[in-house]
Amino acid sequence: MSSTVLRGAVCAVAVAALCAPAPALAAGAHHGLNLRVTHGTSTNWSGYALSGAGPYTSVSASWTQPAVNCAISRNGFSAFWTGIDGDTTETVEQTGTEADCSTGRPRYGAWYELFPKGSVAIAEPVAPGDQLTASVTLAGKALFGLISEFSLVLSDSTQGWSRTVTAWIRTPKLGSAEAIAEAPSSVFGVLPLSDFGTVGFSGFSANGSTVTAATPGLEPLTMITKSGAVKAEPSALSAGGFSATWLRS
Repeated sequence: MSSTVLRGAVCAVAVAALCAPAPALAAGAHHGLNLRVTHGTSTNWSGYALSGAGPYTSVSASWTQPAVNCAISRNGFSAFWTGIDGDTTETVEQTGTEADCSTGRPRYGAWYELFPKGSVAIAEPVAPGDQLTASVTLAGKALFGLISEFSLVLSDSTQGWSRTVTAWIRTPKLGSAEAIAEAPSSVFGVLPLSDFGTVGFSGFSANGSTVTAATPGLEPLTMITKSGAVKAEPSALSAGGFSATWLRS
């Protein structure tokens, strides 16, 4: 199993073609903040978020990469990740995978992002059924606490790779921790959500403790359209495990 430290460069979000490291998805597409509608609803996030009981300095989760169905939405996007911040804060430190449709062709890949900087591709293969584990950890501070160092680790035990990113950002709020299925966005707004079926998360933990239904500050998030129709919703959470299910683009 290999491990590589990637540093710094900012680029457009990229994803891989099925079982191949690769190239860019949609120029300017990105992952980012929770676009909250009301308590428990969002136009781009579905899953679980913790807030109000921080600071959150570490988060981890595992998931099985879903197979995307490109028959209904020939051009659609979905991402699966864990991270710190983004729910009630203006930055997100996150890493995860993608399952997209490009003119009817499925595309899969891995990435990390320190929003508002752009997503950066991790050039390793990702395929449906792969077992992924991700963690984001506050590793240290410098310049009188103004700059924070994060370690972002993404591993694919099925393909046999692991990648560690060490990155520095300015004054993160450490205000939330989450495990999310997301509809990525562009400058024009939230992109169409690809039909990912159901993605199962497990091992969701924050600050070293398994997240349960009784964890303070826990909020389930249902993704909805502007008109209020449900796009994706989470199941009940038990011992750090739940699933998110696609319903519409």
